[in-house]
Amino acid sequence: MTNLHFMDPQDRLLDRLADLMTRRRIGVTRGPAELAQGAGAIVAVISGAADVHAVVQVARAARVRNLVAITPGAERLSITTEMGGALLRVAVPVSVDAAALPVAETVMLYLAEMIAHPIRPMVACDPATGGLIDLATRVAATDVTVLVNGPTGTGKEVLARAVHDASPRAGKPFVAINCAAIPDNMLEAMLFGHVKGAFTGAVSAGQGLFQAADGGTLLLDEISEMPLGLQAKLLRVLQERKVRPLGASSEVPVDLRIISTSNRDMRAEIATGRFREDLFYRLNVFPLNTTALEARPEDIAPLAIALLRRHWKVGPVPLFSRAAIDMLRFHSWPGNVRELENVVQRALVMCDGVQIDAADLVFDQSAPSAGVKPMPAPRQRHLVAAS
Repeated sequence: MTNLHFMDPQDRLLDRLADLMTRRRIGVTRGPAELAQGAGAIVAVISGAADVHAVVQVARAARVRNLVAITPGAERLSITTEMGGALLRVAVPVSVDAAALPVAETVMLYLAEMIAHPIRPMVACDPATGGLIDLATRVAATDVTVLVNGPTGTGKEVLARAVHDASPRAGKPFVAINCAAIPDNMLEAMLFGHVKGAFTGAVSAGQGLFQAADGGTLLLDEISEMPLGLQAKLLRVLQERKVRPLGASSEVPVDLRIISTSNRDMRAEIATGRFREDLFYRLNVFPLNTTALEARPEDIAPLAIALLRRHWKVGPVPLFSRAAIDMLRFHSWPGNVRELENVVQRALVMCDGVQIDAADLVFDQSAPSAGVKPMPAPRQRHLVAAS
């Protein structure tokens, strides 16, 4: 597992940062320079150019290429890169002593996301999500077939990619296809490929996604939407590890892991005859289950920060106020992470470019039961869905 090395063994800012990294399942070493060997990056709190020079020297001795130098007590969050991007300098509007206080929460979450994302993109702060990452890491070490089940917008594809990235197949292709988004008559050709002249318009041969993912991982998103006829052919691929392109006279061996996702109750789909029971058992060798965002409240703020980083492109980033974070936590999130992403994008439009306050949060409210848990003022703005 890639880890970080913190230069300062006792520092309240780094203590808080280490806790956030541990929740994300990123290892942290602290103390003497020799412990930095093999680290993904060295992180240090600095006060001036002399401190930066000392950290660079330690990194060179430990053969660590990436450095993060944090300067506390700045007026506003500031991020710059030096040494061709190898040195990330971050000035944070938080003192060392205040790093663990609620007022510093959004700054610390932003700092954690910025450092952690290149190592482990999957955001986690809630214990439930940490446990799911632990399971994904264990299954990644094997080559078993995985079925990820959970509500829409809960990060099933993100979890599937995390399995791939932690596996021995990480250097090979990760190919994803949404079975619900492709017409039935095209899905088979896209998966299996075809030879020239296999059907009208096939003026040349086409490689299917099974072969494109050879050596790596194929994600079959929303597998419950796959037509029954194609399910039988998928079952054969799982059994034989061979595919026959459309119009071909012979099969082609493939070496890949298949991960499937669904937001439906698969046993109910089997009971109604919409999904093959034998295929379900082939796919469900190791089940992973994602949960609604409301059920993992400690993930809400870190996810909001991650989405903020994704969508803010120019200049100093406006951070959420404490009141805004509290309001996000009190929302029931019927649309899960996709709804949260919408709210973050709207907030970037509504805010003053310096800070995102509670008044800048615009929520969907399509039904009385889908709104917000009781919370003190300020009142939230709402977009009422058209019926």
